[in-house]
Amino acid sequence: MKLVDQYFLNQKEPYQSIMLYVRGIIFNALPEVEERYSYKIPFYNCHGKPMIYLNVLKGKNYVDVAFVQGVLLEKEFPVLKNDNKRKQVRSIQLRALEDLDHDNFVKLLHVASKILKDSKKAWFL
Repeated sequence: MKLVDQYFLNQKEPYQSIMLYVRGIIFNALPEVEERYSYKIPFYNCHGKPMIYLNVLKGKNYVDVAFVQGVLLEKEFPVLKNDNKRKQVRSIQLRALEDLDHDNFVKLLHVASKILKDSKKAWFL
């Protein structure tokens, strides 16, 4: 079993279901995406660069769907928040599956992929 699969199986509900649902959307929307296990969490790379990661932050009661270049996306997608005073990363906090607007999330994935493709590197701040 891959480490990333083990990570998902080790999550408590509802986090496990939320993460698996988001993972499915990512794979369906971006067939070219590569799933990796880095820093003990799942990362999704596009164009050879990290684009999204999934995490349950200690002391928080949600799944953090974090976009590496989120600062470039937050005006067009106000669902992205800077909850932890991060310089570049912005994220969607999901407490339940119903919290995710599927169509808007797919659009966000496509825009994020395009921006990342045109970027020289993922981490710029």
